Amino acid sequence: MEIDYTAIEDDHLLTAQNISISNYPNPFNPSTTINFDIPRNGNVNIAIFNIKGQQVDIILDEFMEAGKHSVVWNGTNSEGRRVSSGIYFTHLKFGTEALFLKMLLLK
Repeated sequence: MEIDYTAIEDDHLLTAQNISISNYPNPFNPSTTINFDIPRNGNVNIAIFNIKGQQVDIILDEFMEAGKHSVVWNGTNSEGRRVSSGIYFTHLKFGTEALFLKMLLLK
């Protein structure tokens, strides 16, 4: 998967036509809460990528009802190991829409 850097912002609420995403705190240590809003019921996929564009973890992949939701990323990879300090990207995909959010993990 290639990251579209034009859709990335720092620590702001991002919106596509019908979805939004933000996180707090940012920078964070050891975890951050990712808040998102979806307009209708549907499958939501949230994955974390490193600065090289490599997928670190999938933290959510399920059918959800419309509305505001949140999920916590605890700074670990798919094997449960702590990741190093650095820039990470949250990728939210809902239907045909997708957003990236830049996050900074400091240790």
